[in-house]
Amino acid sequence: MYQKNSTFKMNKNKIYNLDVFDFLNNKVSNESVDLIVTDPPYNLKKAEWDTFKSEKEFFDWTFAWIDKAIEKLKKNGSIYIFNTPYNSAFILQHLVSKGLIFQNWITWDKRDGLGSAKRKYSNGQETILFFTNGKQHTFNYNDIRVPYESSSRIAHAAKKGILKNGKRWFPNPNGRLCGEVWHFSSQRHKEKINGKTQKLPHLTPKPIDLIERIIKASSNENDLVMDMFLGSGTTAIACNKLNRNFIGNELNKEYFNLALQKLKEYERDTKINFGN
Repeated sequence: MYQKNSTFKMNKNKIYNLDVFDFLNNKVSNESVDLIVTDPPYNLKKAEWDTFKSEKEFFDWTFAWIDKAIEKLKKNGSIYIFNTPYNSAFILQHLVSKGLIFQNWITWDKRDGLGSAKRKYSNGQETILFFTNGKQHTFNYNDIRVPYESSSRIAHAAKKGILKNGKRWFPNPNGRLCGEVWHFSSQRHKEKINGKTQKLPHLTPKPIDLIERIIKASSNENDLVMDMFLGSGTTAIACNKLNRNFIGNELNKEYFNLALQKLKEYERDTKINFGN
C-alpha cells in the first residue's frame, strides 16, 4: 500500500523529544512497525498540551497524525488508540475511511472511584480502539487469558466437565478468553499512599499491566512497537520487559525526561539507546 522510505537509518529502542509530525516524517520508516500503541491528547483541556481552540482543530490534527502513523504500519500491523468514547466515535470512522479493519471497541473500566455527575451517568471509562492493517495480524489470544468469573462452577467443570452440544467442555487452566471490557485500576489508584491518591508526575499515566496486555496480544518478541505520545514511558518500559523493540516520541520536555528516567530504572541490558 505504501512505499518504503529508505532515506534514513531508523534507530530502534530510542525515544525522541519532537513534534509528532517531525518524528513520524523523519525518524520512522514506512511499513516498519508491527504495532502502534498510543495515548494522544483528548482535548479535555487538562493542560496546555491537551487544549485546542476548537473541536474542528482537534480532529483535523488528530486525523493528520493518524494518516501519517498508519503509513508506518506493516501490511498486517495493528494499532490501538486511547481516547474518550465521544472522540473515539469520530476516530473510528476515520480509520475505517482509511481502509483499516475494525477489530474491537475496548472499554477500559478504570475502577477510579465515585463520579460526580448529576445530569448523566458518571464517567468511569476510556475507549481503546483496536484496528489492523490486514487480516493476517498477530493476535496471541492464549497469552492474555483472564480468570473465569464463576470460580465454583469452574471448579466443578474442571472435574467432570460441562455438557455442551453433546461434548464435554473443560475449562482452560489458564483462564477464559479476554473480552472487550477491561478492569484495570487507574495508575493514581495503584499508587495510593496510606489509602490516599497522590499527584503523579504525569497527568494521565496508563497502567503498565494494561499496556502489557496489548503488547502481548498484538506483537511477538523482537517486533517493533511505536508510541508517538509516549508520556512517562510506559509503552517503552513494557516493551523492554516483554522483549519487544520500541520507538517512541514525547513532545513535552518534562515528560520526555521522566520517560528517560523511568527507562533507566527498568533497563535490563544495554540495548536501549538513551538520548534525544
